[in-house]
Amino acid sequence: MTDRLEFVIGLDGGGSGCRAALGAPDGTVLATAHSGSANYTSDPDGTVAHILTALTEVTSLAGVSFDRVKEAPAHLGLAGIVTHEDAQSCAARLPLKNCRISNDQLTSAVGAFGSQDGALVGVGTGSFVAIKRGDTIRSIGGWGLQLGDQASGAWLGRLALQRCALVTDGLATPSPFIEDVLQTFELDANRMIAFAQKAAPADYAAFAPNIFDSASQGDPHACDMIRKAADYLDLCLDTAGLIDGEGVCLVGGLAPLYAPWLNERHQARVAEPLGTALDGAIRLAWKRAAT
Repeated sequence: MTDRLEFVIGLDGGGSGCRAALGAPDGTVLATAHSGSANYTSDPDGTVAHILTALTEVTSLAGVSFDRVKEAPAHLGLAGIVTHEDAQSCAARLPLKNCRISNDQLTSAVGAFGSQDGALVGVGTGSFVAIKRGDTIRSIGGWGLQLGDQASGAWLGRLALQRCALVTDGLATPSPFIEDVLQTFELDANRMIAFAQKAAPADYAAFAPNIFDSASQGDPHACDMIRKAADYLDLCLDTAGLIDGEGVCLVGGLAPLYAPWLNERHQARVAEPLGTALDGAIRLAWKRAAT
């Protein structure tokens, strides 16, 4: 066996962090490691730095020198990889010689379904829906906060602040949730404006847990926002045209919270994912090693 085939590398990177796995071609995972966030669109330099940190850590934990894994088959699934040029640009900045980079929708779908088919609803800081049929992945969403990311934590948080602005102007009725958010800015509209001018998606997403909590208590604004988000996810799943035997997996920090808000026809399909995006990444790396 050559050095190249001694190991495979899988890596999952997104807004919540970067996770790497070092495996053997026989399917054994030797070690895993975690590093900082990895969204190539919003922070390419930070993404590369965190990938390198995760790779260095995972090889160290496995007791392997980094030089021994540089030519290993590797698959990296990263948030913010929108074009082929993005993937090439990122790969060129890494010391891996046999590396494929895709968006995290592919790795998430492969991890969740394995060889099965279905629709993956991924909702965290951002959002996407991926429909897997065989080796084909059809993606819906994943456009980022400027153009989409409906139902995401960032989208919900920004919508909450927009509602606060309407209430402050007397154009909408207050609610306990809105009052709570306004208190975050000490009832100072200028503070809220200043926050919005610099806020990153993760900053907006910090409001999402309170939105779900408030919706569970019947707050009208929180409920309306969650319903609008769930309607979007229902539309995506309707568009997927799911057939008998195709399930729905909800992954990410927020997606499982939407389960009771989805239409009953989609709730009936919800199933636990077989694995994570990291599992999908290393599965794809193993597949490359076998060819």
